[in-house]
Amino acid sequence: MANHASAEKRNRQRIKRTARNRAAKSTLRSAVKKARTAITAKSQDAAAIVREAWSELDRAAKKGIVPSERADRVKGRLAAALRKSSAA
Repeated sequence: MANHASAEKRNRQRIKRTARNRAAKSTLRSAVKKARTAITAKSQDAAAIVREAWSELDRAAKKGIVPSERADRVKGRLAAALRKSSAA
């Protein structure tokens, strides 16, 4: 339990920040999952869905929700899966 006003304020900020980051991370996970599903289903608009996932990844990396290296890695894997599914 916080005993100082500054500690109470930091706790309030932490709660807000955690909620915001959790929501953004959930949106990111949903976008990536949707892209993977579109790729495996060989959907016609899979490329557009993958681009939306890339956008979400870039946004999350910019905000510091996920590390930029991880965002790049996931983007690369999505691109490779898209190329593989479209070639087959």
